[in-house]
Amino acid sequence: MNIELIINSTSRGVALALLHDKKLVELHYEHGNQQFAVGDIYLGKVRKVIPSLNAAFVDVGYEKDAFLHYLDLGPQFSSLNLFTKRTMRKSQKASELGTFKTLPDINKAGKIKDVISSSQQILVQVAKEPISQKGPRLTSEVTIPGRYIVLVPFSNKISMSQRITSEEERARLKRLMQSIRPKNFGIIVRTVAENKKVAELDADLRDLLERWDKMFSNLANATPPKRVLGELNKTSTVLRDVLAPNFSAIHVNDEALEVEIRNYLKNIAPEKESILKMHKTKDLFDTMAVHRQIKAAFGKQVNLKSGAYLIVEQTEAMHVIDVNSGNRKGGVKDQEENALQTNLECATEIARILKLRDMGGIICVDFIDMQNKSNQKKLHDALKEAMDDDKAKHNILAPSRFGVVEITRQRVRPVADIKTSEKCPSCDGKGVVQAPVLFTDEIKNAINYTAQQGNKEVTLIVHPMVEAYLTKPTGFLKSRIKDWRKKFGMKINLETTSESEFLEFHVYDATGQEIVL
Repeated sequence: MNIELIINSTSRGVALALLHDKKLVELHYEHGNQQFAVGDIYLGKVRKVIPSLNAAFVDVGYEKDAFLHYLDLGPQFSSLNLFTKRTMRKSQKASELGTFKTLPDINKAGKIKDVISSSQQILVQVAKEPISQKGPRLTSEVTIPGRYIVLVPFSNKISMSQRITSEEERARLKRLMQSIRPKNFGIIVRTVAENKKVAELDADLRDLLERWDKMFSNLANATPPKRVLGELNKTSTVLRDVLAPNFSAIHVNDEALEVEIRNYLKNIAPEKESILKMHKTKDLFDTMAVHRQIKAAFGKQVNLKSGAYLIVEQTEAMHVIDVNSGNRKGGVKDQEENALQTNLECATEIARILKLRDMGGIICVDFIDMQNKSNQKKLHDALKEAMDDDKAKHNILAPSRFGVVEITRQRVRPVADIKTSEKCPSCDGKGVVQAPVLFTDEIKNAINYTAQQGNKEVTLIVHPMVEAYLTKPTGFLKSRIKDWRKKFGMKINLETTSESEFLEFHVYDATGQEIVL
């Protein structure tokens, strides 16, 4: 399989697209200094303990208090809590745990009111990002993930990825980990560690211990609520999690990112440095036709090449997907066989859509009815196989008597919501469009406003057709955009994206922050 990663840097942030054989399977967005991301570690303050829920609400700086259930405290909570108190009192002199005396595990069936109390300062990690009207979900079972292993403080257990099936390799890795593991640090061995040398594993472990030491230093001088250790930026995180031997290319269009990624590759996979390719284009997603795939995959209706299509609806409680044969080409005369072929094709696409949109919670799929039990089993098996490489925890029930398949998929961040239908921003859908000459006046007034606010450099993002109009010569060495630069005495960078609606524009300052007009 040909796997490519496209990293598109624009004034609005960084977007990452993962392609399998030129087909989009994952999409990630990184918007500046994003907080409350999964993996971030915070020093929080308990707001209130709710015995009836056996949970507590913790202030970590988000507008709504975060939720911490007793079962998410982790068995080593007492040891973590003691370490936190000692660190903040400056009696814990170093981050090493070799001389730290761990406390007994907490009772699995215990009560949260017996373990923590209101106003207590505790160390927590974001397990689920804020979704809808809910704050983050937290855990106190702190872990620090690396390329090959995951570091688990206050534990001495070595766990192995279930996808490493060779008993000989499992024994080798466990033996290696046991020889290099510091005392009171547990290890979870990831799938990509298979067949790796001890030097690579040891380097990854040392990097994780450095991050633990950084967290310790930040914690010593922290006042809640405070982030004491942030997860890696999205680019590095995606590289860490998806970089594989069959990676064929990494495309990037930003020089600073290219240097950062090259250095990262040198550390984690030096043999992969040559696959990094630099492009000069402003919008890499346009050049490599990723925007087209995004528009096709995120709409209410998702069309398949055969003519079949899916209808995807989202409610507060669940997602609903309806499978339709449409004008499917190559269908057979037998209705049952035609339904089976359509369902199998759609099952593969549904697995891709779930991962691409990061859909979670309860998902109900209404497949085309099939009477044959063996065909229903074929569909169930095909759907499980298609979702086998999905890293999110999921469960798939067999088709019900009505042909509906129920899926539960782990939800750790808001579902990706990308608008694929366009409403005129000038008439707000009323049917009357603003005159184009007035639209350019509106952009001009916006640039004038930013100049009055003291901005010396801005980036204007418009539709490609608007960009052509603004750069069209109006005289010798003249154009509208050049006239504005001269009139307002400022640097105006002009960028385009096909994501924009026709009469839509955005203005960003030199730091990449959007200017609200």
